[in-house]
Amino acid sequence: MLAKYATIVRRAGALTAAAAAIMVAVSAALVGVKGLIGALVGVAIVTAFFGISVLVVGRAARISPQAMMAAAMITYLVKIVALAVVVSAMNGTTAFSTRAVGFVAIGCILVWSATQVITTVKLKMLYVEPETPGRVR
Repeated sequence: MLAKYATIVRRAGALTAAAAAIMVAVSAALVGVKGLIGALVGVAIVTAFFGISVLVVGRAARISPQAMMAAAMITYLVKIVALAVVVSAMNGTTAFSTRAVGFVAIGCILVWSATQVITTVKLKMLYVEPETPGRVR
Protein backbone atom coordinates (compact mmCIF):
# COMPACT_ATOMS: atom_id res chain seq x y z
CA MET A 1 0.00 0.00 0.00
CA LEU A 2 2.75 2.42 0.95
CA ALA A 3 4.65 1.81 -2.31
CA LYS A 4 1.54 2.57 -4.35
CA TYR A 5 0.94 5.75 -2.35
CA ALA A 6 4.51 6.86 -3.03
CA THR A 7 4.00 6.30 -6.76
CA ILE A 8 0.81 8.36 -6.72
CA VAL A 9 2.51 11.20 -4.82
CA ARG A 10 5.55 11.20 -7.12
CA ARG A 11 3.45 11.39 -10.27
CA ALA A 12 1.15 14.05 -8.86
CA GLY A 13 4.11 16.09 -7.62
CA ALA A 14 5.96 15.95 -10.93
CA LEU A 15 2.96 16.98 -13.01
CA THR A 16 1.95 19.69 -10.54
CA ALA A 17 5.47 21.13 -10.55
CA ALA A 18 5.44 21.32 -14.35
CA ALA A 19 2.01 22.96 -14.35
CA ALA A 20 3.09 25.38 -11.61
CA ALA A 21 6.11 26.47 -13.65
CA ILE A 22 3.87 27.22 -16.61
CA MET A 23 1.36 29.12 -14.45
CA VAL A 24 4.12 31.18 -12.83
CA ALA A 25 5.49 32.11 -16.26
CA VAL A 26 2.04 33.05 -17.55
CA SER A 27 1.30 35.14 -14.44
CA ALA A 28 4.62 36.95 -14.79
CA ALA A 29 3.95 37.63 -18.47
CA LEU A 30 0.40 38.87 -17.95
CA VAL A 31 0.68 40.81 -14.69
CA GLY A 32 4.40 41.54 -14.33
CA VAL A 33 6.49 41.40 -11.17
CA LYS A 34 3.47 41.47 -8.86
CA GLY A 35 2.01 38.56 -10.81
CA LEU A 36 5.28 36.65 -10.53
CA ILE A 37 5.45 37.19 -6.77
CA GLY A 38 1.77 36.34 -6.36
CA ALA A 39 2.16 33.16 -8.40
CA LEU A 40 5.16 32.10 -6.32
CA VAL A 41 3.17 32.74 -3.13
CA GLY A 42 0.35 30.58 -4.52
CA VAL A 43 2.79 27.78 -5.35
CA ALA A 44 4.32 28.07 -1.86
CA ILE A 45 0.91 27.81 -0.17
CA VAL A 46 -0.08 24.74 -2.18
CA THR A 47 3.32 23.11 -1.69
CA ALA A 48 3.21 23.63 2.07
CA PHE A 49 -0.36 22.38 2.40
CA PHE A 50 0.05 19.29 0.23
CA GLY A 51 3.50 18.58 1.66
CA ILE A 52 2.04 18.42 5.14
CA SER A 53 -0.69 16.07 3.90
CA VAL A 54 1.81 13.78 2.19
CA LEU A 55 3.92 13.52 5.33
CA VAL A 56 1.02 12.92 7.71
CA VAL A 57 -0.88 10.50 5.49
CA GLY A 58 2.34 8.67 4.57
CA ARG A 59 3.16 8.07 8.21
CA ALA A 60 -0.40 7.00 8.95
CA ALA A 61 -0.30 4.57 6.01
CA ARG A 62 2.43 2.66 7.81
CA ILE A 63 0.02 2.02 10.67
CA SER A 64 -3.18 0.96 8.90
CA PRO A 65 -5.62 1.97 6.15
CA GLN A 66 -8.03 3.23 8.82
CA ALA A 67 -5.36 5.49 10.32
CA MET A 68 -4.54 6.72 6.84
CA MET A 69 -8.15 7.74 6.20
CA ALA A 70 -8.48 9.43 9.58
CA ALA A 71 -5.22 11.32 9.02
CA ALA A 72 -6.37 12.41 5.57
CA MET A 73 -9.68 13.73 6.90
CA ILE A 74 -8.09 15.55 9.84
CA THR A 75 -5.39 17.19 7.70
CA TYR A 76 -8.06 18.22 5.20
CA LEU A 77 -10.06 19.99 7.91
CA VAL A 78 -6.94 21.65 9.34
CA LYS A 79 -5.88 22.80 5.86
CA ILE A 80 -9.28 24.38 5.17
CA VAL A 81 -9.13 26.39 8.41
CA ALA A 82 -5.48 27.35 7.78
CA LEU A 83 -6.32 28.42 4.23
CA ALA A 84 -9.09 30.66 5.52
CA VAL A 85 -6.62 32.26 7.93
CA VAL A 86 -3.99 32.77 5.20
CA VAL A 87 -6.47 34.23 2.73
CA SER A 88 -7.90 36.62 5.31
CA ALA A 89 -4.37 37.71 6.27
CA MET A 90 -3.64 38.54 2.61
CA ASN A 91 -6.75 40.71 2.33
CA GLY A 92 -5.85 44.17 1.09
CA THR A 93 -2.19 43.51 0.34
CA THR A 94 -0.57 45.41 -2.51
CA ALA A 95 2.82 43.69 -2.44
CA PHE A 96 1.68 41.07 -4.97
CA SER A 97 -1.27 40.12 -7.12
CA THR A 98 -3.81 38.27 -5.01
CA ARG A 99 -5.60 37.17 -8.19
CA ALA A 100 -2.41 35.46 -9.35
CA VAL A 101 -2.21 33.73 -5.95
CA GLY A 102 -5.77 32.48 -6.32
CA PHE A 103 -5.51 31.35 -9.93
CA VAL A 104 -2.20 29.55 -9.44
CA ALA A 105 -3.34 27.93 -6.18
CA ILE A 106 -6.57 26.69 -7.75
CA GLY A 107 -4.70 25.49 -10.85
CA CYS A 108 -2.14 23.57 -8.78
CA ILE A 109 -4.84 22.03 -6.60
CA LEU A 110 -6.82 20.90 -9.64
CA VAL A 111 -3.76 19.41 -11.36
CA TRP A 112 -2.67 17.65 -8.14
CA SER A 113 -6.13 16.22 -7.48
CA ALA A 114 -6.75 15.13 -11.08
CA THR A 115 -3.34 13.45 -11.29
CA GLN A 116 -3.95 11.59 -8.03
CA VAL A 117 -7.33 10.34 -9.22
CA ILE A 118 -6.08 9.29 -12.66
CA THR A 119 -3.01 7.55 -11.23
CA THR A 120 -5.04 5.77 -8.58
CA VAL A 121 -7.50 4.50 -11.18
CA LYS A 122 -4.71 3.26 -13.45
CA LEU A 123 -2.69 1.52 -10.71
CA LYS A 124 -3.77 -1.94 -9.76
CA MET A 125 -4.08 -1.81 -5.99
CA LEU A 126 -5.00 -4.89 -4.01
CA TYR A 127 -7.76 -4.25 -1.54
CA VAL A 128 -7.19 -7.57 0.22
CA GLU A 129 -3.79 -8.57 1.58
CA PRO A 130 -2.66 -11.74 -0.22
CA GLU A 131 -1.79 -14.68 2.00
CA THR A 132 1.90 -15.30 2.37
CA PRO A 133 3.11 -18.88 2.74
CA GLY A 134 4.05 -19.86 6.27
CA ARG A 135 1.97 -17.12 7.88
CA VAL A 136 -0.47 -18.36 10.48
CA ARG A 137 -3.54 -16.38 11.36
